[in-house]
Amino acid sequence: MPSRHEDWLKQAKRDLQHARHACRDEEYEWACFAAHQAAEKAVKALVQKLGADAWGHSVTALLSALPPDTGVEDELIDRGKELDKHYITSRYPNAHPQGAPFDYYTQYEAERAIKHAEAVVSFCEDTISG
Repeated sequence: MPSRHEDWLKQAKRDLQHARHACRDEEYEWACFAAHQAAEKAVKALVQKLGADAWGHSVTALLSALPPDTGVEDELIDRGKELDKHYITSRYPNAHPQGAPFDYYTQYEAERAIKHAEAVVSFCEDTISG
């Protein structure tokens, strides 16, 4: 079966573009979720390029499971940890004591999530092409 890593990376870039659009439209919770999705899919692209299967939705776990020779630094894993916090709380009201997710998300958080996702996507893309 051929590798689908290119498809995963293309979708990661598209999700990152969506995160930027959502941020511009003041849909900060969706910007954070799309940023998480971009990072998750980029790491899955890299894992597939390396000939393995990637399961789960934790950017942290996916990055941490990469072989040491990929050069994943602790700072990138920390970015994954922050992105992972948006996987559920950005979408589900019962993740908060009251109110909807959009009541809790800010432009600052969305911009920060996008920067983290950009770093993860860039690392994965560079590693794939390197």
